[in-house]
Amino acid sequence: MPHPTSPRTAPDTPGRVLLDVDARGVAHVRLARPDKLNALTFGMLDDLVSAGRLLRKDRTLRAVILSGEGDAFCAGLDVRAALGDPAGIARRFVARPLPLPRTNVFQEACWTWRRLPVPVVAAVHGHCLGAGLQLALGADLRFSTSDARWSVREATWGLVPDMTGIRTLTELMGLDVAKELTLTARMVEGSEAERLGLVTRVAQDPVAAAQEVVSEMIQHDRRALAHAKRLLNAAPGQRAGRIFGRERLAQLRLLRRVAGRG
Repeated sequence: MPHPTSPRTAPDTPGRVLLDVDARGVAHVRLARPDKLNALTFGMLDDLVSAGRLLRKDRTLRAVILSGEGDAFCAGLDVRAALGDPAGIARRFVARPLPLPRTNVFQEACWTWRRLPVPVVAAVHGHCLGAGLQLALGADLRFSTSDARWSVREATWGLVPDMTGIRTLTELMGLDVAKELTLTARMVEGSEAERLGLVTRVAQDPVAAAQEVVSEMIQHDRRALAHAKRLLNAAPGQRAGRIFGRERLAQLRLLRRVAGRG
């Protein structure tokens, strides 16, 4: 059943985030500022946070596909516009007390996809730079065209990747590779990004590939997928004993449910 497009669109924002859910319960979240290569405005960051919050309340949701309209996935944060609105930066920079882990708006726009109890797949083409790369890393899987251009771009602005990128980069690749990409801000194409671990799979049509893998996933029990995602997200950095305990607890809950069906 369809959802409203963007839960909120700032009136001075020339683009927006579009959200709809198909009959299977698969949400399509699309960055829709194609004339600016989907560079993120404050209004779009707010929309991403609101979209994630709205989807967390949807008990029929099965999966999410993130994509960008036009010639790019996302060219990053619209830094010039952001620097022209210091009050907007300040309002969005303060971390909210809940939910845990605490995030500010910049971080939550990317981390909200980790909070969802369903698989999230980013379909990337064209540019995937800076904030756009960090948004893609917030997804569980990333499909990319071979010629898409990926870059941890923040160093070119004298900044650091602070939209959860430090955590997600170091989850996906060796620390030395994460440092090299961050400290050089060099561009890598989708095929190299796959070799480095940024990209899950190269595909000629990333949205179609995302649709295909999501169709496989949603054949399985929703609760089992939710528990698996939660366990895998929490595993890095945890002691083995704690991971094993969480595995046992999740499996016990699922076994009770399976037994109840029999």
